[in-house]
Amino acid sequence: MSIDYQSLIDRITGVVDRLAYFTPSDHIDREQRGVLAAVERQLSNPEFDPDDVREFIRDEEASGRLDRVHALSALHVVACHPAVAEWEEAARLAGEQELAALERGGPRLEVNLASVDRHRGVLAFMRGHYGMALDHFARALERYRSPENFTNVLATLLRLGEEREALALLNQARRSFPPDFVAAVERSVASDPDLALIRTENP
Repeated sequence: MSIDYQSLIDRITGVVDRLAYFTPSDHIDREQRGVLAAVERQLSNPEFDPDDVREFIRDEEASGRLDRVHALSALHVVACHPAVAEWEEAARLAGEQELAALERGGPRLEVNLASVDRHRGVLAFMRGHYGMALDHFARALERYRSPENFTNVLATLLRLGEEREALALLNQARRSFPPDFVAAVERSVASDPDLALIRTENP
């Protein structure tokens, strides 16, 4: 399938323009954030056992501390971890998460679907399909304007060789985004190897 990169970049620029005027304020509730942070800590251990992490996630879901949408999201993170690399399982989980989000509906539907788009983008990125990844990450950013979704777009543009476009978007963010958003983006730029090409540039 042919990807129209310029059209995607124009879409992303339009989202970035609108972001200066609208930033969602809804977040995952505190209890679920705690569970997801615990999953992240487990995955940061070089000797983690994927089955143990999956069992932890399912137990937290069964106890009601993690809803179905976020449980599937966490399981996807496990499947996409470079040490696990279960790509077919990751793709299956993204579809299951999308169905769970649609069935749940409600005011967080777009945020939950953005999570699905992000996971599909991560899977495409990990498999080297950067054009497809950019499409998914652009949709995620349109649905939920978060620093994570924005930096995923930057990283993918860099993989596509679009350093000038990535830097232009970063500088646009620095000029017009809310301070908390910019601070989160700057932390990612400073630490994420995928953003190293724009790390030394001055705003």
